Amino acid sequence: MKTILSKTAIALIAFTLYPCDTNAQQASDNTDDIETPVPVVQEAGQSSKQKSLTGYWSLKLDSGLPAWMSVTEVGADSALAQVNLRLYVGRSGPYAATRENGRLRFEMKRKERGKNAETTVRRVDVGLTDGELEGTITTTVGGGPAVMETFTGVWVPPMPKQAPDLTKVKFAEPITLFNGKDLTGWRAHEPDKKMGWSVKDGLLVNTTPKTDFSATGAYANLRTEAEFEDFHLHIEFRIGKARNSGIYLRGMYEAQVVDRDSRMQGLQGVGAIFGVIQPSKNVGKVGGQWQTYDLTLVDRHVTVVLNGEKVIDNQPVPHPTAGAIYTNPAEPGPIYLQGDHTSVDYRNIRLAPVIKDSQ
Repeated sequence: MKTILSKTAIALIAFTLYPCDTNAQQASDNTDDIETPVPVVQEAGQSSKQKSLTGYWSLKLDSGLPAWMSVTEVGADSALAQVNLRLYVGRSGPYAATRENGRLRFEMKRKERGKNAETTVRRVDVGLTDGELEGTITTTVGGGPAVMETFTGVWVPPMPKQAPDLTKVKFAEPITLFNGKDLTGWRAHEPDKKMGWSVKDGLLVNTTPKTDFSATGAYANLRTEAEFEDFHLHIEFRIGKARNSGIYLRGMYEAQVVDRDSRMQGLQGVGAIFGVIQPSKNVGKVGGQWQTYDLTLVDRHVTVVLNGEKVIDNQPVPHPTAGAIYTNPAEPGPIYLQGDHTSVDYRNIRLAPVIKDSQ
């Protein structure tokens, strides 16, 4: 028998199963935690009412958990499909889905670590009703009761086939996002959590007792009140040895914040778009030294300059990174700083929006 819980109960279960510590969950030696770019095959010009599940979808769950899905057809008869689906900080797959009566069905299994760990199974059923996406996720943990929640989705137009010509892009005058005096323009993303953010000596400081990469979930992440489309962001950070934070562009794409010698390297290291794009080299600094990011996001392509050296050059970001709070790349989003990780300092945060019609 299926038990249908309230939205509040579903949210509590979701956050229990997927703790907020994105990097701790993915900082293992298990290569399954490293993402593979998701191919998206879509026809430009499709209407808001879709005829096919193929493509990228920003999902809206009853629980409010951020989620996205990408569907790629497999086989000439379209009886099979490859699906990538992420619920906040969980893994995104891929998962093999079968098609029946126009709907896709697949399972997402995860076995927790530990001697007596139980397996979580999520059974997903998704389809189109009158051109609108709708589906259910039924979750069981071990031998416990089944919990069902429903979701809808918004189809997102395909990424541009060509990278933007950044020499033709014009930026407006930079906006100072942090005034060095107080938290004007910023707020906790989770107001019910402990607030570790403050301003000290002109710095934006996050103070937590956490000293490793394990999940705590007790301290709030911080976001701008304002939301932005494409832009260039300059931000400076100071992270200690073996410490961890992150900067999310539009609340979707995380630029990793660790020290040069962190155990997190490559796709998980400083200069990376976490788990998705690896920097060409490690030009980070040792823990405790100030470092500088210059991050340009245009047409879902990102350029990363770390400490004055370009390490990612106008590369496409196929989907939101783990821990994203926004999942629709066609919409604006905030600058979002991880606070549920370790202590970190930021300063000199300036954003120059792209001038529309300059591309």
